[in-house]
Amino acid sequence: MGSLLAISNRIDKFTDHVGHVISWLTLFMVLISAFNAVARYGSRFIGINLSSNAFLELQWQAFSIVFLLGGAYALKCGAHVRVDVLYGSLSDRVRAMINLVGTIIFLLPFCLLMLWVTWPMVVNSWTVRETSPNPDGLPFYPIKSFILLAFFLLLLQAISEIIKHTAVLRGELSSEVEEQATPSEGL
Repeated sequence: MGSLLAISNRIDKFTDHVGHVISWLTLFMVLISAFNAVARYGSRFIGINLSSNAFLELQWQAFSIVFLLGGAYALKCGAHVRVDVLYGSLSDRVRAMINLVGTIIFLLPFCLLMLWVTWPMVVNSWTVRETSPNPDGLPFYPIKSFILLAFFLLLLQAISEIIKHTAVLRGELSSEVEEQATPSEGL
């Protein structure tokens, strides 16, 4: 189990790095949003259009990347929505069992299904070099690739969570270590 925990640790560190990149992308997204708002209203006063469809699409594409890639990081940090009415009062072993069963029965098949279903759409988008229908619009095909990347990262993190939950059930990992939900330093 030690080598599996080492793999889980590497996956967790990689997910932390992705979370760190997402935090900077979130700042970029906020700055682009602020620029779009200022440019839209500022253009009225100076008579020159400062905004463009490219900036507006860059804003929603940055949001899409944050949302898509943030799923694996949220899973690692335990930030997904839970109904804690009963869950919080359960023992560590029962919570580990619930998380393990839920990840195996629901999350893994969902990630695999989404990878299978979205693959043709992404390939088609790259084949035709899909772009925005708007003037000055950005290409869509790179952003659609993030759908595949998001579900692949979520699948990797699900595997890490399965390893950790199994280690808790076997008594090889304390639930305090397994449930460390603190974001990496520097975020």
